[in-house]
Amino acid sequence: MRVARVALQSIVAHAREAVPAECCGLLLGRDTAILEALRTRNIADEPASRFLIDPQDHFNGRRDARRRGLDVVGFYHSHPRSPATPSETDRAEASYADHLYLIISLAVDPPDVALFRLDDGGRGNFLRLPFVTVR
Repeated sequence: MRVARVALQSIVAHAREAVPAECCGLLLGRDTAILEALRTRNIADEPASRFLIDPQDHFNGRRDARRRGLDVVGFYHSHPRSPATPSETDRAEASYADHLYLIISLAVDPPDVALFRLDDGGRGNFLRLPFVTVR
């Protein structure tokens, strides 16, 4: 997987701005490349410990991506105080099979970033993927 440096920088900035809450957003790109990160609102009841992407932001993001010839290839969110690994809540609530899930942890400095693919139709089985940052 390739992740555009500008997308990663945007996610890091979003995560830092959202502390103590988790941030969340859409990953836009094509096939094996994440080209952009699109911020969405976290409408979870307890945003400091979970995320829920605003459905209207999700819909608008998909429509805008399609208009620009991009796909929503996945989602991102932050873990302000825990590692960049899927939590039990992440596993229970993940529902987009074959999509990418990027998690950024602010528990360390510099932030740790991990990329996963949900590969089992929503049963919470995440495969960690290697990635390179590109211009």
